[in-house]
Amino acid sequence: MTATDPSVIHCDQFIAHPPAVVWKALTDPDLHARWWAAGDVRPVVGHRFTLDMGPWGQQACEVLAVEPERLLRYSFAPGSLDTTITWQLHPEGAGTRLFLEHAGFDLDSPLGKAAFEGMGRGWPDVLGRIEPALAAAGR
Repeated sequence: MTATDPSVIHCDQFIAHPPAVVWKALTDPDLHARWWAAGDVRPVVGHRFTLDMGPWGQQACEVLAVEPERLLRYSFAPGSLDTTITWQLHPEGAGTRLFLEHAGFDLDSPLGKAAFEGMGRGWPDVLGRIEPALAAAGR
């Protein structure tokens, strides 16, 4: 989280794989389901998909920006949370520093505030599951 905008979650995670492999974790539906949520995610601007968030239900998403192996941005839960998730990949040594920005939370609404607090606590654990998922998949 940042002092400049208190309604934005910022996280980063070093992953001991090159950007091309981390990109696959973000954009390949089978790999994505191993570390976060099942859904037909694809790196195509305008592509609409849903993520199965278990007890939080199916969440609609739409891809907003793609720079292969560098940036993926999509809307998350339009009509309820109305947030945006941005993934940025930066080469770091033999691996990748993955940056997450989850923005647009309405901290004045009970739903927005609860989601912000819960996701703020949860995102570091989610990012920590990417490398083990890649290892399990033999990537």
